[in-house]
Amino acid sequence: MVGDGASPLVLRRRLRAELRAARREKGLTQDQVAKAMEWSLSKMNRIEKAKTGISANDLRALLPLYGIADKEQDLLALARAARQPGWWSQYSEIAPSGLLQLIDYESAASAVSQFETMFVPGILQIEDYASVILQAFYGEKPTEERVAALVKLRTARRSLLNGENPPRFSFVLDESVIHRQVGSPAITSRQFRYLVDVAKLPNVTIHVVPFTVGLHPGMAYPFEVVQFEDAPDENIVFIEGPRSDVFVDDPEEVQDYLESFGRITALSLSPSASVDLLRQAADEMA
Repeated sequence: MVGDGASPLVLRRRLRAELRAARREKGLTQDQVAKAMEWSLSKMNRIEKAKTGISANDLRALLPLYGIADKEQDLLALARAARQPGWWSQYSEIAPSGLLQLIDYESAASAVSQFETMFVPGILQIEDYASVILQAFYGEKPTEERVAALVKLRTARRSLLNGENPPRFSFVLDESVIHRQVGSPAITSRQFRYLVDVAKLPNVTIHVVPFTVGLHPGMAYPFEVVQFEDAPDENIVFIEGPRSDVFVDDPEEVQDYLESFGRITALSLSPSASVDLLRQAADEMA
């Protein structure tokens, strides 16, 4: 099937790969295509970076220029599927737009590297743990309905960990995370036991940075790097802020964050020692 359950961004990336290959086969530049189609160059860039979909009418007009009109039906079906909203769009009225955009990126990623200083990363949070955090930090007086919907979103997001062809997830937690009680000791203990179980997944690695390393490059703030195997120059960094979220897409800046993540990881305990520490913390909290 065209969509085969893939996210909109995955489908947009498949379509742009077809279109970009056809353009290059014809020896055309982006600027030449934009002028021929009477598009702005920025529109052309957005389509080829898979940041936006392409309408059926635009696609029909483009295919003869690329000499691949014989693929029209298949590519139109792909374009239509790519313009369908992802499952996370149903939360657009209650969740921060930055979080929904991040999930879109994660759904198409080959690797995700996240460093967290204060709490267990959202994608790894169990329901009770997430509920306590959301009640404390999401707005001044979040309603029970809103908190419940956001918890449901976080739970659904966890499916990215073990779905079909999931990204490689690397998490590095500052040791303060496992000494911080969230809610009750029982909730915190269950959360840490869940991390021990998640660490068994073949595509998930969890490290803990011990207090004994002292100062390190990640102490300023948490961040997440999302990588795309088919286009490393499109990797992004997500930084969650108290008032707004920031996406960094400059290749040099993203590379700096990747190198910082590598340095933090090198200072961390091994995966097995980190899991042992999590298991010990779970026992102490129980």
